[in-house]
Amino acid sequence: MSWRSRRSWRRTAARIRVPLVAGLAATLALVLAGCDRGGHTDLGLALSTMNNPFFVGIKKGAQAEADARGLHINITDAQNDPTQQVNQMETFTSQNVRAAIINPVDSDAAAPAVGVANRAKVPVISLDRGVNGGTVGSAVASDNVAGGRLAAKTLAESLGGKGKVAFLEGQPGTSAARERGQGFEAGIKMYPGIQVVARQPADFDRAKGMDVMTNMLQAHRDVAGVFAANDEMALGVAKALGGRSGKDVKVVAFDGTPDGIMAVRAGTLTATVAQQPELLGKLAVEWAMKAAHGEKLPQRVKVPVVLVTAANAAQFDAG
Repeated sequence: MSWRSRRSWRRTAARIRVPLVAGLAATLALVLAGCDRGGHTDLGLALSTMNNPFFVGIKKGAQAEADARGLHINITDAQNDPTQQVNQMETFTSQNVRAAIINPVDSDAAAPAVGVANRAKVPVISLDRGVNGGTVGSAVASDNVAGGRLAAKTLAESLGGKGKVAFLEGQPGTSAARERGQGFEAGIKMYPGIQVVARQPADFDRAKGMDVMTNMLQAHRDVAGVFAANDEMALGVAKALGGRSGKDVKVVAFDGTPDGIMAVRAGTLTATVAQQPELLGKLAVEWAMKAAHGEKLPQRVKVPVVLVTAANAAQFDAG
């Protein structure tokens, strides 16, 4: 190759190389930016389960609030296994989250999971259920005690202040089950003509609710009313009662899930004490970010409940 040919080739190569290098640099910058966005996590939310419409509603509210704030939130499902929540909290801390939210499978068993975050200096908010141990900045939950009292009043008045009733408790070890039970017991004592003849946990589960109610009916065929501490158990109760549910036997529930509200509208359930799961999820994210910014938090953030009956059920979104 002559010197003139070599000089021409170098000029051509330079013209090609400059835009090529610039293009590669731009592409690399975009890839790195994408990796940074995908890898960064602001918040972690450890849910006890997503096999329940109530917790699906919480997830929806939390995700919507995080999106509105431009935050990336990692939402996990413990499948009702408290050991999973320890692992999930370890994942959150490894992701350097600014704050963590835990909806405990069990209020006692959640303490080790909270301890993981405490040691990593990550602030923690508990959601729907309290934690017995560790340091939690604030507990965001429905007013379960007030809701339990409201359920007792509604059930007693639907029976005219007298009759035998059964009580299906929630998952043992959870603050929600304990507080709803406390409220119900305090409220039902105001009606001396009401007798609680049976009570048993059904773990907030529809199938277990049906089984527990079936067994209760064998010993107490004359039961006139039932309080189930969540909609899922109440729907199981309704299945066990068949055509008697909501008619011969009054059934009051707790949660206000779409299925529960539809059952109230259909007359299968007498009433449900409705929580606001999407609001709970939204507030949990809001208070978690307050904790991340070092703000002083109240010990508890109570979210109001509302009674849903046939008279007002049409006002609620039943999905």
